[in-house]
Amino acid sequence: MTTATRSMDMFMKGKAKQAVTEEVIVSKRYVDEDGNTIPFVLKAVDTKRIEDLQDECTVPQFKKGKKVGEEIDWKRFACRLAVETTVFPNFRDAELLSSYGLVDPCDLVKEILNVGGEYAELIQAVQRVNGFDTDFEELVEEAKN
Repeated sequence: MTTATRSMDMFMKGKAKQAVTEEVIVSKRYVDEDGNTIPFVLKAVDTKRIEDLQDECTVPQFKKGKKVGEEIDWKRFACRLAVETTVFPNFRDAELLSSYGLVDPCDLVKEILNVGGEYAELIQAVQRVNGFDTDFEELVEEAKN
């Protein structure tokens, strides 16, 4: 590296590229008026929000009625991260939730993507968009160590 590339200027506030949105085909079942598959629009979530989601998905662990620790509910975390990352469709939309008779956006995600690998496809895309190159199983193992 040259001295110029080691400058701290590149790390100053506002210098980082902004997270871009990405269109991903998650399901072929949702099409527009012309029969074109409707892509989901995803945008990376910032680190602080990811940590907040992990905290929100942390559940106490009990053994013989005594709390012995805490653990992240990784399935719930994956769904919550998907809700946060998905710009379109908006899984928090009151009218959309109401049309399915649901309150929880995670339930809505699973209802909309209820065929085969659709939900898994979304989760994989969400992981990639958020910079997780390893799968959640590997993250769980790392977190345990």
